[in-house]
Amino acid sequence: MNAHDAKTATATRPVPDLTLPPAVISLPAPISTGSPTPHSARAFRRITLLLRVHLAACVLTLGAAAALSGDSSAVNSAVWIRGTIVAAGALVMYLCAVRAARGSRGAYRRLRVLSAVTVAAVVGVVSLPGTFPLWMKAEQSACGLVLVAVVALANSRAVRDRFSCPAAVTEPAPVRS
Repeated sequence: MNAHDAKTATATRPVPDLTLPPAVISLPAPISTGSPTPHSARAFRRITLLLRVHLAACVLTLGAAAALSGDSSAVNSAVWIRGTIVAAGALVMYLCAVRAARGSRGAYRRLRVLSAVTVAAVVGVVSLPGTFPLWMKAEQSACGLVLVAVVALANSRAVRDRFSCPAAVTEPAPVRS
């Protein structure tokens, strides 16, 4: 067999079928969340509005820190670190709220966890003596009150029902004879 015969022999060989049967490659249907009720839609409008207020307050806090940066008693490194982390967290919570309002169950879970954890962190910041200046504790207190409202709305029955898992339908076990 010469080189030409080897080329034509490989070119005419049948190509094996590497496709999988449809049952193997089909993906399960996504779990759909409940349709938004007027109550849950209104709750998410309020949540996103509250989180926009929270995000704006965080950005203004960073602006105030920049304006007061010449005074070491008004702005220390803890103010910059806390302010930056809280602003980033506020942005993440807002984006989670927007996605949850569109029906994302994962974003809803993240929103609930992040808002509750942030409220706990605010309580810690406000209660620690001497770490943060009074103006930042006042801002954190105001943001904490906003986030308490977010936690209450996110955990309301209307919103929880929208993201609840459907009850599992169990079939009776076959009777063996």
